[in-house]
Amino acid sequence: MARSLEVLERARRVLVGGVNSPVRALVKPYPLVVERARGSRVWSVDGEELIDFIMGYGPLLLGHAHPEVAAAVAEQLEKGWLYAAVTEAEVELAERLVSLYKPGGMARLVNSGTEATMTAIRLARGYTGRDYIVKFDGAYHGAHDAVLVSAGSAAGHLGVPSSPGIPAECASKTLVAEFNNEESVERVFEEHGGDIAAVIVEPVMANIGVIPPRKGFLDFVARTARRHGALVIFDEVVTGFRLHLRGAQEVYGVEADLVTMGKVIGGGFPVGAVVGRREVMRHLAPEGKVFNAGTFNGHPVTVAAGLATVRVAERINAPGIVAERARELEEAVHEALRGVGVEYTVNRAGGVLQFYLGVGRVETAADARRADKAAYARLHEALRRRGILVTPSQLEALFPSTAHTGEDVEAFRRALREAAREALG
Repeated sequence: MARSLEVLERARRVLVGGVNSPVRALVKPYPLVVERARGSRVWSVDGEELIDFIMGYGPLLLGHAHPEVAAAVAEQLEKGWLYAAVTEAEVELAERLVSLYKPGGMARLVNSGTEATMTAIRLARGYTGRDYIVKFDGAYHGAHDAVLVSAGSAAGHLGVPSSPGIPAECASKTLVAEFNNEESVERVFEEHGGDIAAVIVEPVMANIGVIPPRKGFLDFVARTARRHGALVIFDEVVTGFRLHLRGAQEVYGVEADLVTMGKVIGGGFPVGAVVGRREVMRHLAPEGKVFNAGTFNGHPVTVAAGLATVRVAERINAPGIVAERARELEEAVHEALRGVGVEYTVNRAGGVLQFYLGVGRVETAADARRADKAAYARLHEALRRRGILVTPSQLEALFPSTAHTGEDVEAFRRALREAAREALG
């Protein structure tokens, strides 16, 4: 393991915590240093070959280095990689996103999920003339001030629900309700309804593990918001193209005014997008006064990778494939954890899932926080030694891809049985 430790020692001298994103530091027994990846696998600089169920935390719907995506990127590189001008490809990507997620609407391409949610919230405030937004406890909508309040993902795992450095007056404009709790939503809107610009929600919470909505909950949220004149923002950065080609709106039969996207639509390159109703979107500059700009917006290489990914996903029905793989992984978890007699639960929505240790039900962020994170960390480490890479945080998710095979699932099943006996038995 000398090579990894050497790289990490260098990293800690120049990178805060030796990483550029906090969750990477949670990997046990030490952060993973990757040399290359292809298909369903990654290889570390030490020669470890690991079946990867993290998949970049969701973007790699088709697996690592998919040949059609690689070919599209190589072709674009031959033409140049930054123009700061309009390209036909970015128009085509926007047309596809609009046709699937908001027919008749409009889009704005940005560079990350964080930028997408930040832009959508600014747009909602500009459109309504109101200052407050509503989010849900444990939901993660990126690392900007308006939403880094009661956050999930690495923030929740590390016990930092609201980051220092966020002005109190900014945080005070963010109201927090409880996911899957209609009463809490009603209470927030009854108290502040006339001042709320929008409610932003992950249709499936996927940054505190995985928490699907109860039947009717999303419809209740949308109806309540609209009754008070607020917009509905669906954060589909994770669920977009992973639950369905048309996303969670299609699965749950609830329409949002604005949809934020990322991950899959960049094919593994940095990307974000806001797709929404035309009359709302036209308030963005240059047509309107709500400002958004970016040198890298609609980056040609990202757009090439995203278009290739979307085309393949549509052709092969990628959401259906990953949903079946996720179902098989769910069965494997039940088999392994029942075998050691521990309390647990598994939550799955389409092609995304997570299992929680030490709790029998997880329907809210509070439920998820009660899970046994130490036991999960032991299990993660035991799986890594057996060639399986899952998220190091109990409060993240597993993301199968179309590159994962039945053999990969069987390898996961065997490794999990052994790892569970070692780490939990």
